[in-house]
Amino acid sequence: MRTSGLLRGARRWLRVAAVSLALALCGCATQLPGADFPKPPSYALSQPAGTLLGNQYYNHGGAQAADRSGFKVLPRGLDGLAMRAQLIAVAEKTIDVQYYIFDEDQTGHLLVDGLLRAADRGVRVRVLIDDGDAAGRDALIGSLDAHPNIEVRVFNPFSYRGSLKILRGLEFAFNAARLDYRMHNKLFVVDNAAALAGGRNVANEYFQVSPQYQLGDYDVFAAGPIVARLSRTFDEFWNSRLAIPVEALHGPTPETEFQAYRDRIRQDVAKMEATRSDVLGRVRSGEPLHALLSGATPLTWAHAEVVYDPPEKLPPVNGNSIGKLMPPNIAKAAAGVRGELLMITPYFVPGDEGMALFQLLRDRGVRIGVVTNSLESTNEAIAHSGYVHYRAALLQEGVALHELRAHPDGPPAPGSLRSQNPAPFGLHGKAFVFDRRRVYLGSMNFDQRSMHINTELGLLIDSAELARQVAGEFEVMADRANSYTLALEPSPGGAPDHIVWRTSRQGQPVELAEEPSSSLWRRLNAGLLSLLSLDGEL
Repeated sequence: MRTSGLLRGARRWLRVAAVSLALALCGCATQLPGADFPKPPSYALSQPAGTLLGNQYYNHGGAQAADRSGFKVLPRGLDGLAMRAQLIAVAEKTIDVQYYIFDEDQTGHLLVDGLLRAADRGVRVRVLIDDGDAAGRDALIGSLDAHPNIEVRVFNPFSYRGSLKILRGLEFAFNAARLDYRMHNKLFVVDNAAALAGGRNVANEYFQVSPQYQLGDYDVFAAGPIVARLSRTFDEFWNSRLAIPVEALHGPTPETEFQAYRDRIRQDVAKMEATRSDVLGRVRSGEPLHALLSGATPLTWAHAEVVYDPPEKLPPVNGNSIGKLMPPNIAKAAAGVRGELLMITPYFVPGDEGMALFQLLRDRGVRIGVVTNSLESTNEAIAHSGYVHYRAALLQEGVALHELRAHPDGPPAPGSLRSQNPAPFGLHGKAFVFDRRRVYLGSMNFDQRSMHINTELGLLIDSAELARQVAGEFEVMADRANSYTLALEPSPGGAPDHIVWRTSRQGQPVELAEEPSSSLWRRLNAGLLSLLSLDGEL
């Protein structure tokens, strides 16, 4: 009886605590946490020409190349990881890091170890991380900030800093207008002389080293004048009112806690060394950076523009948008296409605007091809549930739809987004090819969240060479050995046409009348989600 009474008392106390916390979250979530914390502005390195990377790239080609920059597309995840680690190793003055996700896993710890070592030798490190997927990661970002040469800021943070998802969800429910707004940009700049932009986050699956799942994506190595423009976007976000110093949220990290965290990072890297990890071997090989610096791998020099959304694309306070720069720029480039538009986008929810654009292009006879995730390959079933509403209309319009298989039949081609990793494969890269003369690479999906809610960053590059490269990858993924090609078939009795999925297995054609999926539960889950009116959030 006494035990039962204690349990009832404990439950009552937990209910009171939960209600009290909910009320507290309701009150503080409407305000931006840490908004009054001292935050001196800082800016990118003003004189990169005196560094190794600056001497290599800053004045390449002299005045004639003043409006041309050098680019190299890195489709393999392990190359993207190695390039980041190698750039950190040669940094002399500054490193600027901006990501939506920065995980505490093998690859995250490898890069953190590099950042700490760079800071030890006097490099200034600025790290800006979105708070949308950062629940419980204050140990990482708080401990990094404890180093005197590293400063960490969190974009549009939650008030609750713990790891309990239910409490984080509760806070979101009370203030979705602010907390739904996320920074989706991915940018990595060293000495304001070389940069990596694209769609990759920092986590094992994005670098294709996870044994459970790999995500294909693009990094674009950039050098020359475009880097200063990319750095200006970082500075704009870094100095915005929504970028809050982590110390304002987490408090100062004690020296003992910082040293314990650093020791754990070093131990993780030491384990990789002891096992002669392929990941660490690639990083320590010096490639692909050495080949770029030596000229063995040439850059493609071309005119390009940085396209991005401002930090307050959707201001959480007064609702007065000061400009949505990314979608109009991409839409303008797409609307100017005369012969062919190819789209690689993992999440594809075109909405009314996208459908109107496709109709305009199809009326002109433009070929439109789309590679996106299938239900079996996607890591976001909720995004797929929005996409299914548009499939039949897209096929009726004459858009060629290809849904990537999680287990493609063919081996990965040279330069492919796929690696040799046998884990299930999903698409995360975002690339659009305009008439095979111009290409967009960046963080923007062709969905409603990228268009209206998240901030995004990318590069529009006027290069037939890079456009052909990405178009070649499109064709590999669209091949029926690697994807499902969708088609409309007439239904008996005057019913609406139904979708079929055509692929090939072991060289033999296969046609499926039911959506391919890795499990019945996954199919049911996506079907239930598709009944909800969520398209504007997807």
